[in-house]
Amino acid sequence: MQEARPFSLRVRAYYEDTDAGGIVYHATYLRWMERARTEWLRALGARHADMAIRDGVQFVVSELDIRYRRPARLDDLVEVGLEVTQLGRASLRVAQRTCLVAGGEDAGPPARGALLTDATVRIAVMDRLSGRPAPLPRWLLDTLGTQ
Repeated sequence: MQEARPFSLRVRAYYEDTDAGGIVYHATYLRWMERARTEWLRALGARHADMAIRDGVQFVVSELDIRYRRPARLDDLVEVGLEVTQLGRASLRVAQRTCLVAGGEDAGPPARGALLTDATVRIAVMDRLSGRPAPLPRWLLDTLGTQ
């Protein structure tokens, strides 16, 4: 298991991610954040399916606070960051931000590196069979505790 560190994932804004005006639709950021959390877990050496079988648990988003600061547009390259900010017995809290890496062909504002969204996400751990709260797996606590 690798030591946990801030993590980021780059994504491109495709046509399917935007509204009729070429602006990234608000729910798209949530999908990108979910994707970053999944890839972060993979970078720690685990997968959701493995945790369900080995540890009998699954992650669920129990709280989400997001602020949309600037829009991303069609063809923009965006970086989705993640950092664990709090560990609890049966949950963890992560800060997630999206920033512009590079604009598309018709790139106007915002500028490279501009903060697009910032969010705080609380992830609860549930027993896969009962649906009741469960403790974070020991291996994950050990990994995240070494930050």
